[in-house]
Amino acid sequence: MWIALDGRGSLSEQVFRALCQAILGGTLPASARLPPSRTLAAELGVSRNTVVLAYEQLLAEGYVQARVGSGTYVATELPEAARGLVGVGATTADAQHATAAPRVSRYARRLVTIMDEARLVWTPRTRSVPYDFRYARPSFEDFPHEAWCRVLARRARRASVRALDYGSPAGAPELRQAVATYLARARGVACDPEQVLIVNGSQQALDLCARVVLDPGDAVVTEDPGYPAARAVFAALGARVRPCPVDDKGIDVGARAFRSGARLAYVTPAHQFPTGATMPLTRRLELLAWARRHDALVLEDDYDSEYRYRGRPVQALAGLDRDGRVLYAGTFSKLLFPALRLGFLVLPPALIEPFRRAKGAADTGSPTVLQLALADFLADGHFERHLRRSRLRHAAIRRVMLESVAEHLGDAVEVAGADAGLHVLLWLRDSEPADAERLRRRAAELGVGIYPVTPFYAGSAPRAGILLGWASLGPREVRDGIRLLGTVLRVRPAKRQRQRRQ
Repeated sequence: MWIALDGRGSLSEQVFRALCQAILGGTLPASARLPPSRTLAAELGVSRNTVVLAYEQLLAEGYVQARVGSGTYVATELPEAARGLVGVGATTADAQHATAAPRVSRYARRLVTIMDEARLVWTPRTRSVPYDFRYARPSFEDFPHEAWCRVLARRARRASVRALDYGSPAGAPELRQAVATYLARARGVACDPEQVLIVNGSQQALDLCARVVLDPGDAVVTEDPGYPAARAVFAALGARVRPCPVDDKGIDVGARAFRSGARLAYVTPAHQFPTGATMPLTRRLELLAWARRHDALVLEDDYDSEYRYRGRPVQALAGLDRDGRVLYAGTFSKLLFPALRLGFLVLPPALIEPFRRAKGAADTGSPTVLQLALADFLADGHFERHLRRSRLRHAAIRRVMLESVAEHLGDAVEVAGADAGLHVLLWLRDSEPADAERLRRRAAELGVGIYPVTPFYAGSAPRAGILLGWASLGPREVRDGIRLLGTVLRVRPAKRQRQRRQ
């Protein structure tokens, strides 16, 4: 018997795949006897065990039948519909050639296109550079790894049956209580633990809000510039996204977008992303009044408000809400580490049950042992001690950043958003928006990773700007990186002046 091995996978997998193709293609008809394992092994130049393993897999999947004392035969009741199929184990490329791609939903088709744009933000385009001013990455060196490991190990050792079983989709009661206690003390958000929904990161929080609150065709107001992944979630659902301008006080509540009959407004009031603006009290009250008048909701994304370097942290918008209009989302990704994949939503009482049902439809709950460990981490004071140490470190690096920008970049840039968070936005005074990408490539050649603000705009960016994050860098790296960036920014204006004189 002649069969061809295709070279993919182990030898037994190749033999199994070749025999499947022969059976399904009709080369080996029903009831045909397969060669003895020793004979086929000798023909193929492989060990007998390799062929035996392939035969056992064929038997387990119903392609063949073993007759004691007689041998191995192709099954007599092999489904007729199976004959003529592309060979079992074919690659994705083989399958694409053999059949047309299955039809997907409108949601999936929108998502494929929309998320390409959003991933420009999640996946930095500048890689493997010594001075990477990446804006979304916390400092892993600051994380109290030993304390976390002790807490996690203690919970793992003492794991009860409840900790090993399926948990509530709403989250472990211990963690919901710890989050509620922390928010009341640190963010001015008074809530019952029942209002807290534990989610797998802030992105799931956005997705749940979109699914529970919006119908296709509903209008959503978003910040412009703003977080592209939030726009992507709303647009993929079929909502009409209404980008709204942002000024030095955050989103402009008086803009036309708020007169579009929107069902939801997505905002980052404590530290607007990416401009860094903080929404003052008067505008926060205007936003809440808008929601009340129009029977709308506000989704507050409070992603890094703990890092504030001037004055005390501003009270969360949810802490001012008296009408049940604010959905408050937070995450531990920026404060601890992204791989933890734990965040939370604080919900108005009337929306608790719909959100719990939606969370249960999406998954059966976040890992219970991790939730319990995080609850202990908060209750034992490790979390807030970590924040205090991190604030001091980030404040020191922020000073180095601002001093270096003033020394090496000078009047070529305008600094925005330096009073809070883990990044600054530099508006480039002598550059056009299209220049930012060329600057990024030139900086990367010198070993500096910078990130243009252009992808954060729903349309065209009116100005050229770059985001610089410092969380994962040390003081010396910041100084050296800004010095090198200064050589990029100083060369280009000089060239432009010469061109103008010519």
